[in-house]
Amino acid sequence: MDQMNDEFNVTYLTFSGHVELHKFRFLYFLVMFIVYVLILSSNSIILGIIWVHKSLHEPMYIFIAALLLNSILFSTNIYPKLLIDFLSDKQVITHSHCVFQSFIYYSLGSSEFLLLSAMAYDRYVSICKPLQYPNIMRKSTVSVLLLLAWLLPALQVMAWTAMSNNLQLCRFTLSSIFCNNGIQKLYCVTPRTLSVYGMIAVLYSTILPILFILFTYARILIISYRSGRDVRKKAVQTCLPHLLVLMSISCLSYYDIIIARLQVYLSSTARLIMALQCIIYHPLFNPIIYGVKMKEISKHLKKLLCEGKLT
Repeated sequence: MDQMNDEFNVTYLTFSGHVELHKFRFLYFLVMFIVYVLILSSNSIILGIIWVHKSLHEPMYIFIAALLLNSILFSTNIYPKLLIDFLSDKQVITHSHCVFQSFIYYSLGSSEFLLLSAMAYDRYVSICKPLQYPNIMRKSTVSVLLLLAWLLPALQVMAWTAMSNNLQLCRFTLSSIFCNNGIQKLYCVTPRTLSVYGMIAVLYSTILPILFILFTYARILIISYRSGRDVRKKAVQTCLPHLLVLMSISCLSYYDIIIARLQVYLSSTARLIMALQCIIYHPLFNPIIYGVKMKEISKHLKKLLCEGKLT
């Protein structure tokens, strides 16, 4: 295949991560279409419940709504193109579109960790400093935390994109089904500065937020253990769902790193399974956890399912 369209001067990349697509294209399409609909509907329902009910217009639920919105945007960045590829004779994407897809993928992925960090801080103030909570977690504070959670990762990934924008491509085949950091392996030469920046970005976007979250919840655990039974119960009810979601997004990140770094040593089937883990598991996990484990959301969800009314 000619990877360069001279007429329009557009560079095309080919996805090679599909397994026996000619045999199972319609099965792949059906399964992933159902998954995408489930992701959109489940996240949208919980998001709508939080939006409609004023009793849920509190910092914790606002951060949950932000996470659910992230899941919708994250999936919409991947699934429509993936579904088109399942039914296409050639699984190709323009280089510029691939860079954009990768940019959205990592921006939203990194923002998840910052949103979970903001939620951990909110839970710490609520449980450990309840009298100061109204003064600390004001609407302005929540707005700033949300803005930073989305803006900082976007700027960070944008800087990486700008640094790699002028690099020359020597390869045009991605060993994946969507654009991720495997795109680095397509460049003729990857500058050391780009690799170092990538390591620093991983440190700031994932490792430090995880350490902050674990430290915060450790403090909550210690303080709640010293307090009464009601405080311990509140801590478990509100913190456990967030920790489960943290484990989920952490697994997604580890899968992504493994796919990019060890793809040479993995079979095509193993790469496909791991790639699907990144785009299926977590977006479906969020609404299930928050819909079942969060008491107030669960109450409104049961009412919605029984009565068929959002309000």
